[in-house]
Amino acid sequence: MARDDAGALLEPLIPALRRYAYSLVRDHSAADDLVQDTLERALSRWFLRRADGDLRAWLFTILRNLYISAYRRRRRHGTEVAIDDATPIGTPARQEAALEAQDVLSALDHLPEEQKSLLLLVGVEDLSYADAARILDLPMGTVMSRLSRARQRLRSILETGRTTLLRRVK
Repeated sequence: MARDDAGALLEPLIPALRRYAYSLVRDHSAADDLVQDTLERALSRWFLRRADGDLRAWLFTILRNLYISAYRRRRRHGTEVAIDDATPIGTPARQEAALEAQDVLSALDHLPEEQKSLLLLVGVEDLSYADAARILDLPMGTVMSRLSRARQRLRSILETGRTTLLRRVK
């Protein structure tokens, strides 16, 4: 298959890859970099792809593996924060929906990596349990039980409000 054919197959999947990458890294430029690395890896290893396999699942697997590698590297070396990137002291008020979305994203950060990835694949990217099992290389029963535990834990975190730093007053 020529590179032009590969590009035609990959292009429609880029928005889904960007959504998943953003949900993992929470930074638009870092998500774009992760997607670009994923596409570069996919194109450089196009000959390894199974012709009868699911291209979307293969790409999500590559993206997740790149994210985990970077995550482990950051844990070993720590992260750098430029002084210009620090949050200013006075910030404008946010609307309720933005606060709720922030609470959910913060609650996701409290989940273990395997539960977080699974919840994002099934809940956000709308993959089937079978596709998620194939991407994560897990048995179907494990996917179902982890997903159940992830949903339950996310719900309990949101109900207790552990992720909210400031209390909202209505």
